[in-house]
Amino acid sequence: MAVIVQKYGGSSVETIEKMRKIAERVILEKKRGHSLVVVVSAMGKTTNQLIQIARSVTENPNKRELDMLVSTGEQVSISLLAMILQSAGYDSVSLTGFQAGIQTEGIHTKNRIIDIDVKRIQKYLNQGKIVIVAGFQGINTAGDITTLGRGGSDTTAVALAAKLQTRCEIYTDVDGIYAVDPRIYAGAKKLDAVFYEEMMEMASLGAKVMEPRAVEIGQKYKVPIYVAASHKTTRGTYIKERDETMEQKGVTGITVSDHVAMITVNHVPYMVQNIALIFERLGRQDVNLDMISQTPPTAGFVNLSFTASQEDELVIDQIMADLEKEMPTIQVVKDLEISKISVVGIGMRNLSGVAARVFKLFANHQIEFKQVTTSEISISYTISIQDQEKAVRILAEAFDL
Repeated sequence: MAVIVQKYGGSSVETIEKMRKIAERVILEKKRGHSLVVVVSAMGKTTNQLIQIARSVTENPNKRELDMLVSTGEQVSISLLAMILQSAGYDSVSLTGFQAGIQTEGIHTKNRIIDIDVKRIQKYLNQGKIVIVAGFQGINTAGDITTLGRGGSDTTAVALAAKLQTRCEIYTDVDGIYAVDPRIYAGAKKLDAVFYEEMMEMASLGAKVMEPRAVEIGQKYKVPIYVAASHKTTRGTYIKERDETMEQKGVTGITVSDHVAMITVNHVPYMVQNIALIFERLGRQDVNLDMISQTPPTAGFVNLSFTASQEDELVIDQIMADLEKEMPTIQVVKDLEISKISVVGIGMRNLSGVAARVFKLFANHQIEFKQVTTSEISISYTISIQDQEKAVRILAEAFDL
């Protein structure tokens, strides 16, 4: 029997009734003769609630203990889904990340999967059981429970599919991948398929449907990924290898990233050691930087700007406070009222003029931008959050997305 890995997100399993619907979908695949590994997230907003509880105890909870706490959310989901399947007459077993052999490394709350020992999963599959695995978690070499960060259940599912050499189906509360988030632009078009490279770029730039690390693993191990709605039967979107027969548009999609912090460090004494020190301190705390810019040296000083997630705001504040003591000339400015808009498309490699067109659209509609960065297949802008909806609309209409 062929093995299928399915993943269901928190909104798909937020109630027992929704879990029963998920069980029906799983049973249908079982009846078709497939072996099932089902990865689930915590119910609804359980993870957020657990984090809030931790922060009611202390503003900056110990990350090892935070992992211990939030990992319990998935344990509830897997055990309940296993019970539902068993009550329907289908043999199933729930496994935590540790029990499923998921080995990780890195700092707590942001670990990465380094390997999966699937022998236990294979044993249960050979016995005809449906295997329910807790997403988002694993165990490190010290024997501590770890979590993989936001979207970690996607990563768990795709990594399991890679080890089991099979396809991965991601079921969520949206019915596929759209060129633009339909919650921001109602006229957004759904994509039938998208290249791994484009999806990875879109995910890293703010598209919330898929976790970038999951797409990276899918591309590396050639795992076919299918994204669809968990409670509908409408056709979803395939994430796949590049196919020359697919339409080559200049722009495939627009991503929007909220909860962005833009930090500007003015009047930094221009020595390469100072620049290195700033980014070394941020990197040591695993602060994921995005857009980075620096002015040319003037009178021996430079200004630096970078963006990061607002989730890292407290850590960044502490790092900047320490740096101000060591470099008294610097002045730190924090802007939380910004949004990052990115246009993405593999066709940009062969199509010139996309950047010029975006600049002109912004100029014609009085949309000011604060930073611009580019990659081979994307252009990103930071703008005022008040201009977000207008910017998305004019770009989507201009590029027929």
